[in-house]
Amino acid sequence: MSSITVCARFRPLSSKEKRERGDSTSCIQSVDSENFIFKDGKEEESIFCFDRVFYQESLQSDVYEFLAPPIVQDVVNAINGTIITYGQTGAGKTYSMEGPSILDNEDQKKGLLPRVVEGLFECLKLADETIKYIVKLSMVEIYMEKVRDLLDLSKDNLQIKECKVLGVFVSGVTEISITDAAEALVHLSNGISNRTVGETQMNMESSRSHCAYIFTVQQESARDTRLKTGKLILVDLAGSEKIEKTGAEGKILEEAKTINKSLSALGNVINALTDDSPGRINHIPYRDSKITRILRNALGGPSRTALLLCCSPSPSNASESLSTLRFGTRAKHIKSTPRGNRSAEKVPKKQLFPSPTKDESCQRILDKLSEKMKIEDIKLLEELFIMEGIISTQALGTDSESVLEDVTLKTITTLQQAVEDQACVIKKLRRENRYLKAKLLLIQGLDFDQKVTETHFQYFRKDVESISSFLRRILEFLRLKKMSKHEDY
Repeated sequence: MSSITVCARFRPLSSKEKRERGDSTSCIQSVDSENFIFKDGKEEESIFCFDRVFYQESLQSDVYEFLAPPIVQDVVNAINGTIITYGQTGAGKTYSMEGPSILDNEDQKKGLLPRVVEGLFECLKLADETIKYIVKLSMVEIYMEKVRDLLDLSKDNLQIKECKVLGVFVSGVTEISITDAAEALVHLSNGISNRTVGETQMNMESSRSHCAYIFTVQQESARDTRLKTGKLILVDLAGSEKIEKTGAEGKILEEAKTINKSLSALGNVINALTDDSPGRINHIPYRDSKITRILRNALGGPSRTALLLCCSPSPSNASESLSTLRFGTRAKHIKSTPRGNRSAEKVPKKQLFPSPTKDESCQRILDKLSEKMKIEDIKLLEELFIMEGIISTQALGTDSESVLEDVTLKTITTLQQAVEDQACVIKKLRRENRYLKAKLLLIQGLDFDQKVTETHFQYFRKDVESISSFLRRILEFLRLKKMSKHEDY
């Protein structure tokens, strides 16, 4: 098990903060690259220690180089990874994640997201040439507790689902295949332009939603025919807000309430995961918010996770920065179990380059199941697949074939396992039935023997009584005869 990587980043003072407090005023005192002293509004000092501290003079590249490369490499190796930015509104989360613009070519200002995209495709170039990689991109925002597809605005209320095979996923989300970094950045730019923003007194363009950038890396190898998938999620959380500071009203106020509520739910999950008090109920409230459901694998699950705490160094925001730092301190104690993702069943090598159509895959699996199942069961299963849209009569594009095939294979594997489990249960019940029948026959046999014995005993008792009566008559006869002899003398 490993802990979440937690880093703190302090942005430079804003022009407003400089006007109010001066250029040299700061609530932090640097100790080294991992420790610092924080002064709150009451001038009380606290020492904080994180995996890395990025002070005001730190560069965008410094943040990326420390946080992202290990996670990106893991995703290429089919291990899930998540990078989260957290902090109050106006603390620099979106700047750390995107930079001034996702398409900004100035290397010094590039954020985590464009650097991760470039790093991902660099890793794929250096990967084993015998492995075929497919990279897909999807983007969603959680606005007013509704999941919206940023690549297709007609999908404005997507559902978050979970299953044992696929884990947590957004059902029906648009996935775009990307072949290089430039193409990915264009799609990201289009999606970001659809994100909900609003103006507050703290930020001219304040994010009014949580945003998740999801990269799915699927790999197929001629040597290892099991499908492997790594998922990389970058999450730019909306900032916590104090209404008196943001001056929120009307719609902005309702958005702020929803944001704060979801961040409170995230805090409750962190508290539950790190609460070791004896006797506590082991319940983690992942379902209290959409963002906590999406982050379920990242928080205590099979994912390598990094958390970037974005803070203001100004004493005017000391209470909000202190809350952010305490959140990160608790998150450091979360344990995760990163592990590789691969399908449970091997796919024949002849199906790897190119991938078969979904209908062919389903038919092959149905043929395989027909060896162990009855014909009527196979027909019923095929009808169910058609009703659910898993089998169609139309040809599918190459972009969706591999994903649909993967889901189909895993679905059928699960069904087959369920059938085998039921067969084992039936076999066990039959053994128990034979045992009970034998036991019943034994009990009936003992009862029969007892009845026979009782009957024989009754006959034997009658015989004994008859013999006894006969003997008594003989004895009486002999006694009378003896008496008659005495009388003669």
